[in-house]
Amino acid sequence: MIQNNIEITPDLIAAHGLKEDEYQRILDLIGREPTFTELGIFSAMWNEHCSYKSSKKWLKTLPTKGPRVIQGPGENAGVVDIDDGQAVVFKMESHNHPSYIEPYQGAATGVGGILRDVFTMGARPVAAMNALRFGEPDHPRTRHLVSGVVSGVGGYGNSFGVPTVGGEVEFHKSYNGNCLVNAFAAGLADADKIFLSEAKGVGLPVVYLGAKTGRDGVGGATMASAEFDDTIEEKRPTVQVGDPFTEKCLLEACLELMKTGAVIAIQDMGAAGLTCSAVEMGAKGNLGIDLDLDKVPAREENMSAYEMMLSESQERMLMVLEPSKEDVAEAIFKKWGLDFAICGVTTDTLRFVVKHHGEVMADLPIKELGDLAPEYDRPWVQWQEPEAIPAAKIEAPADYAAALLTLVGSANGCSRRWVYEQYDTLIQGNSAATPGGDAGVIRVEGTQKGLAFTVDVNPRYCYANPFEGGKQAVAETYRNLSAVGALPLATTDNLNFGNPEKPEIMGQFVGCIKGIGEACEVLETPIVSGNVSLYNETHGEGILPTPAIGAVGLLNDVTKRVGSAFVGEGEVIVVLGGEGTHLGATQYMAEVLGREEGAPPPVDLEQEKRNGTFVREAIRVGRITAAHDISGGGLAVALAEMAISSQMGANVKVSGENIHAQMFGEDQGRYVVTVKPQEVATFIEDAIDEGINLIELGSTGGSQLIFEGLVTISVEDLSKAHSKWFPEYMANS
Repeated sequence: MIQNNIEITPDLIAAHGLKEDEYQRILDLIGREPTFTELGIFSAMWNEHCSYKSSKKWLKTLPTKGPRVIQGPGENAGVVDIDDGQAVVFKMESHNHPSYIEPYQGAATGVGGILRDVFTMGARPVAAMNALRFGEPDHPRTRHLVSGVVSGVGGYGNSFGVPTVGGEVEFHKSYNGNCLVNAFAAGLADADKIFLSEAKGVGLPVVYLGAKTGRDGVGGATMASAEFDDTIEEKRPTVQVGDPFTEKCLLEACLELMKTGAVIAIQDMGAAGLTCSAVEMGAKGNLGIDLDLDKVPAREENMSAYEMMLSESQERMLMVLEPSKEDVAEAIFKKWGLDFAICGVTTDTLRFVVKHHGEVMADLPIKELGDLAPEYDRPWVQWQEPEAIPAAKIEAPADYAAALLTLVGSANGCSRRWVYEQYDTLIQGNSAATPGGDAGVIRVEGTQKGLAFTVDVNPRYCYANPFEGGKQAVAETYRNLSAVGALPLATTDNLNFGNPEKPEIMGQFVGCIKGIGEACEVLETPIVSGNVSLYNETHGEGILPTPAIGAVGLLNDVTKRVGSAFVGEGEVIVVLGGEGTHLGATQYMAEVLGREEGAPPPVDLEQEKRNGTFVREAIRVGRITAAHDISGGGLAVALAEMAISSQMGANVKVSGENIHAQMFGEDQGRYVVTVKPQEVATFIEDAIDEGINLIELGSTGGSQLIFEGLVTISVEDLSKAHSKWFPEYMANS
């Protein structure tokens, strides 16, 4: 007999984020009114966060396969071959809504969740990144959010023991009511020892692992699929609480367990907790699962079945166990001070049955809950492409030096040192390039290899033209990896958008997906994992479309990488990819002129591929001594950043028409590189052979950055402008 002592009303259905037609679909599926627990289970499994019901149609169009792809989307993380029997396992995921409500714990548990996604696959985490977006600096909540989120990211990652090697932080008014916290993690594993979540075998024990279940996070996945309004503070109880030291124990216990042959399938308990993990394991394996909640370790008394099924308490796993290894497995978890409890069994019924105190609280068809959740083809409208504004019609600065100082010293152009100094960037001892450059790099322990990591997106571009913006997000990560000498292997995405029920927002999503897909196809960087975060709106105001792209690259010899700092005086500075011509939707427009208009720069993917390949090869043979991609702020900012990083100046010359576009234009596919004088002739010859547009600008040296006839600024003044905004802003509380 199924227990049901709570009346299911229209208000209760709406409170669970279910539409009338979705509730009717539930009635048709099960042939009766659901219990309160069943309603919660459907709510968790059919919300956007778990089901991807608005995005699934378009996600299927992304390229996900390649010669190095071992595991693509659909598992806890993607897996890519890095040679020598090794694989890199990585994913990026959002924790936006919880971080706005409770910044520290929201960000901390976002880091914890993405780390579990990686080690659930059998990989030891070796690197982390994050992509953060906040509202205007003078918004009353922004400073509080920055402080809490950065502390949460550092507090969890540092304690767990994984280096943060890269990331991005930006401010814009569209995030005033919805900050974005996107967390990335990568791990290393043996390519033939990857663990999946698909349950196999009937009558096998389902085991609960890790920390105890509490009431924190109940309804979190549903809350993450809703817009915000004035009841935001009431949602605080839906934010999870993390314990990185327990997670570290869980990591070690899981990796030790995996060596024993005890693990048949394993799944992290993330969004929707026990519900999602159990349903996904069973549905993927075409099996049913029976759970007995009396066996689930609880840290609070008198928890209901509803609370236990929807709790998002952290540091928990669910596993299908090889029965003969039960004693070995339990001993490992007891040794690490963690719970180990057989709480269920796999069945051949294709039913998801939940019992509590001897009563059946839920009895549902498991495939319909998991694989067959609603899938929508949301109406969408084509974005209106803004008119391209010729550079000649965009005013030049009255003072080029002042404009450059503004760009390197603004909220979105200044050093992020205040942020990343709160993260442990060196733990594990393999960090070869820490935050502040184009890409973070770690050594693959025991080998000559290196792995490079970067994350990027330009939301202004994506708003102005979603298709070109989507392409650019992938292209910039490709350039960032190429600039350190790494071969781009694959990508993960974190697609942050507003309400998909609005056709114009869905149009942004579709456009970005099309751009991302085309870029990943041409640049041979398939999407192997990712996350979609929708309904990032407050009072109907959506965020800028923000499809963050995380990318991973491989260095066969980590010692042959280069950085973005000048390395010697008298070296020749060269621009690859042509001069700047495009000022629409740029940082110059936004920060110097206070305008956000015009079309973004178009992306020529074949040129990106050609230029990136040339740069990587030149780095490999030792012809390039430093490299930096040209992105936000154009050539002038790229050179300023190289000078600041090295505390060395340069003397360059730009001439011709539209000097401001040459200085600050954000034309794509371009790099600034330095070459030793004796290598220049060969370098130029190689570039001509490959059809690479090349411009000699000048040379490195001295203590000033000089654009002849335009700008003379001491590197010291550039450094002061670059370094002061963040600490001064955060100190002004």
